[in-house]
Amino acid sequence: MPEMPPLLALRRLHKAFGDKQVLRGLSLEVGRGESVVLIGGSGVGKSVTIKIALGLMRADAGEIVIDGASLAAMSGAERATALARFGMLFQGGALFDSLRVWENVAFRLIYREHVNRRAAKAQAIEALAKVRLGPDVAELYPANLSGGMQKRTALARAILGRPDLIFFDEPTTGLDPITADAINALISSLVRDLGCAALTITHDLASARKIADRVAMIHDGRILWEGRPALLNASGDPFVDQFVHGRADGPIQPNL
Repeated sequence: MPEMPPLLALRRLHKAFGDKQVLRGLSLEVGRGESVVLIGGSGVGKSVTIKIALGLMRADAGEIVIDGASLAAMSGAERATALARFGMLFQGGALFDSLRVWENVAFRLIYREHVNRRAAKAQAIEALAKVRLGPDVAELYPANLSGGMQKRTALARAILGRPDLIFFDEPTTGLDPITADAINALISSLVRDLGCAALTITHDLASARKIADRVAMIHDGRILWEGRPALLNASGDPFVDQFVHGRADGPIQPNL
């Protein structure tokens, strides 16, 4: 039986903004059901990488392959269908202040798929239950929620429709350590229960160790190192070692 292609493959991506070269041939794969965490310092291209993967930004060169099919070779309808298999948890949650919680969760159902509001609300409440938020929360507005509840609401929106792959952009930023650990545990359990894959970008090593099957470190526009989280402290790579131990001295120059 032939080997199945990875769910997502980023191949030799290049991206520049003016004279600043951000990606320099980055390649990364995410297998079915696999949780991959992309680590690296600020401004090294983590967010750019997932924006390109999501089709929100165009690479200058390189290829995005979904289930063995190149995104560039797809028709507009095929491309939309392929990208609809992805969910996204944005760094700040990106909730709409003027919409109630359930309307935020069901946004795609209502405004893109034109599902009637009663059915959309029922699906939203079901998704909220999966992130441990009760139906009473559905009628609130984002301003009424704590930071952790806002993250969980955004997570409910990301899992609605059971995506094959969810992107997480700094999922624990702005949360206290206890809430952050709870969010990490929730992400791990949801990925496992839904059977989906995950690609997370973070500089939080506690998150990386908790949710990753495989960690990849980006530096100078390329993947510098990949391995299991348990190997982070003994990678043998001076760049990884400096980042993991948070030392100012080393080959990585502080971004001041």
